[in-house]
Amino acid sequence: MIFSRLDCSPRWRERSGNLRIPTLIVRGRADLFFPVGHDEALAAAITGAHLLLREEMGTLGPGGASGAVTTAMLAL
Repeated sequence: MIFSRLDCSPRWRERSGNLRIPTLIVRGRADLFFPVGHDEALAAAITGAHLLLREEMGTLGPGGASGAVTTAMLAL
C-alpha cells in the first residue's frame, strides 16, 4: 500500500537507460519482500549492469556474502 501511493515520476524504468556508470545489483533469493524479477528487470534496463544473485541472502546478506560481493564489485 505504501509504495502504491508514492509519486516516483518519472518511473525508474524510464530513467535507468540514462545511467552510464558501472552498476552491480546484489540480490538475495531468500528475500520474500520483492521477487527476483524486479532486479532482473533493473539489470536489463541499465546498459552493462551486472546482477549477482545469492541463494542464501535475504534483504540483508550474511557475513559470508561480503567476499562474493567485493569480488563482483572489483570485476566491474
